[in-house]
Amino acid sequence: MVVKRTARAGFTVPGMSLQDGHKLAGLLQARLHALNDLALTLKHAHWNVVGRDFISVHEMLDPQIDLVRAMVDETAERIATLGISPNGLPGALVAARPWDDYSIGRAHTSAHLAALDLVYSGFLKSHRKTLAEVGELDPITEDMIINQCAQLELFQWFMRAHLEDDAGDLANAGSKTERAAASKTKP
Repeated sequence: MVVKRTARAGFTVPGMSLQDGHKLAGLLQARLHALNDLALTLKHAHWNVVGRDFISVHEMLDPQIDLVRAMVDETAERIATLGISPNGLPGALVAARPWDDYSIGRAHTSAHLAALDLVYSGFLKSHRKTLAEVGELDPITEDMIINQCAQLELFQWFMRAHLEDDAGDLANAGSKTERAAASKTKP
């Protein structure tokens, strides 16, 4: 007996066309890659922060990592529910992503926070773009992404609180790259 293997099932959620279910799952696959990358990036920063504020930033990142990992699982399970096999393999992530690896290694907490602020901005911009597309197809998936955006925006605010001065300006304002953002901070 030959077993046919496919990444696409002949079903999706009730009330949605097969074509729309598979299209939605494709949109979510890109977000799954981005969420996996974000979790790894945050953990990398967690391991590589140094300086006076080490413990507060090190411990602030752990709940963010845990929640992003939960978002990874939630997103993958939604893809499977829609009838598509989610791909969480590292090679697939690297092959599909349009962004480069996080560029900061061992660095002061403020440097990592400034760089991670840009990571969050880029991630949230693309997540909101997907949100607009998903909103046309499915309110359940739209709700999931709305909740993810809300939690990630809160985490970005936590980071920005470390970068903001009394006038409300961010230390990394105007930075286009992680390295540029990191270089604008002072230990």
